[in-house]
Amino acid sequence: MPAPLDSDLLRHFLAVAKTGSVTRAGEMVGRTQSAVSMQIRRLEEVLGGPVFERLPRGVVLTPLGRELLPYAERIQSLLREAGEHLTSPRISGTVRVGIVDEYVESTVPTVLAEFNAAHPEVDVSVYCDFSHRQIAALAEDRIDLAVIHNWDGTGTGEAICHDPTVWVTSLAHRTHEIRPLPVGLFINSDWSRDYAARSLDRAGLPWRLAFEADNSAALEKALLSGLAIVPRARSTVPAGCRILGSGDGFLQIDNNDVFLLTNPRRASAAISAMAVVLRDAFRPAVAVRAEEGARG
Repeated sequence: MPAPLDSDLLRHFLAVAKTGSVTRAGEMVGRTQSAVSMQIRRLEEVLGGPVFERLPRGVVLTPLGRELLPYAERIQSLLREAGEHLTSPRISGTVRVGIVDEYVESTVPTVLAEFNAAHPEVDVSVYCDFSHRQIAALAEDRIDLAVIHNWDGTGTGEAICHDPTVWVTSLAHRTHEIRPLPVGLFINSDWSRDYAARSLDRAGLPWRLAFEADNSAALEKALLSGLAIVPRARSTVPAGCRILGSGDGFLQIDNNDVFLLTNPRRASAAISAMAVVLRDAFRPAVAVRAEEGARG
């Protein structure tokens, strides 16, 4: 049975690999040059071959060393993660999160998985609904945090990403080529009238209302089946669909920002931790999904 790799040996290996020098690696880990050299020799004995090639000025990785490098980096990263997790203060309590239903499939699973893994003792409840209902729920002290759309830039709160609404069509069905355009909109929605429908009228596009629903999931079904083009936040364009832009004769529907609102009546470590996870989940994920949607 091969001898196990010691994490301390890997720590010294990474220091030498990063600095390219045994002397500078010793300064990094707080050991003498001879002590670092001894650790590298022990590692090479375990592996059965050299991990560095000695040059007149420093060292470089051998093929074996290059093969070991990603494993060593992964192991050290896991050790740091475990240490941070196990030594950080334990958070408990409850968090009530409101989020617009358009992000239920794209962002909510990521947020919940990350938060539950980091804070298993916190009870989380999620409320998915339109922005104006979330604002009401926040005012009535039914939720602690709300992630909402702010279409015209007049709202208050913390902007956590920019995610404008665009028209989207199915690649397979090319619904956007039909005239009049079959359009899917939200039922009894001022936003549908004032933003979505108005953008079509401003572009001079003939259209008809082909599908109405009170949630994004139903509109997505209409989109994917070719029943209608529908409005979507730019970051949530599903696979098999694409954004309809100026080259197609369409206008961007709004200039939406995603805002994070907090309940002034409630404050806790659990709520603050959830706010951090929400910010982190939206900022990079939205940028990536927006780029992918535009390429589609």
